Amino acid sequence: MVESVVYGDQLIAIIIRHDFQAPGIQFFTPGEFSQQLAYMCHPAGKVIEPHVHNPVPREVSFTQEVLILRRGRLLVDFYDDDRNFLESRVLEGGDVILLASGGHGFEVLEEIEMIEVKQGPYAGDQDKTRFKGRTP
Repeated sequence: MVESVVYGDQLIAIIIRHDFQAPGIQFFTPGEFSQQLAYMCHPAGKVIEPHVHNPVPREVSFTQEVLILRRGRLLVDFYDDDRNFLESRVLEGGDVILLASGGHGFEVLEEIEMIEVKQGPYAGDQDKTRFKGRTP
């Protein structure tokens, strides 16, 4: 199952639930996103030809991040660009989320292990602006 969190015409997040399954390659992001997210399911014997990635200059204005929740439960709060609370969703072990735009905050509901993937290099304090969110 795939869920989109949308506010107006702005895609805030894409959630790929742990039970999603489809044959072949399924891209969830439009080509212009600075972070691309895809699912792959291939049978034994499928050959993916060796390749290298060519240097292609890219300009990234906003960080998009992918969280891979290995185990536990995580509440994700979504905010618009003006820091207004929109809604919450709960992620469970095996779920994957692309945080595409707007703001976000988290509350750990059950001890978690997760992996985060985002563009670099990390800009330190210039990389994010913290704000007061909803009160759990």
